[in-house]
Amino acid sequence: MAYQSFENLEVWKRSCRLSVAVMNHIKAISNYPLKDQMTRSSISISSNIAEGQERDSNGDYIRFLRIAKGSCAELRTQRYLASETSIPPSEAAKIHIQETKEISKMLQGLIRSLQPA
Repeated sequence: MAYQSFENLEVWKRSCRLSVAVMNHIKAISNYPLKDQMTRSSISISSNIAEGQERDSNGDYIRFLRIAKGSCAELRTQRYLASETSIPPSEAAKIHIQETKEISKMLQGLIRSLQPA
């Protein structure tokens, strides 16, 4: 696999933007455990993309991309929960949920591109 910096990956860029958007939007959440977990899962997406890309094997890279995809689903679930319990549903919540769906699709495409034919 030819080296490509994770900073060049659109999925990494989008996951970083999503993380920042989520963290900025949830500042007012009083439910600290949910707020903390949403912060952690949002950070985990881009962090796992980066960590996996820096590994020396496709197998490790794919494993970390799958972890990132799982964190994306976790964030989506937490965003639903926050909308129902801590923050009134908003346009931002809808955007965050849609973005997690799109990032998951991008991650799946990247995983498929790395798997042997």
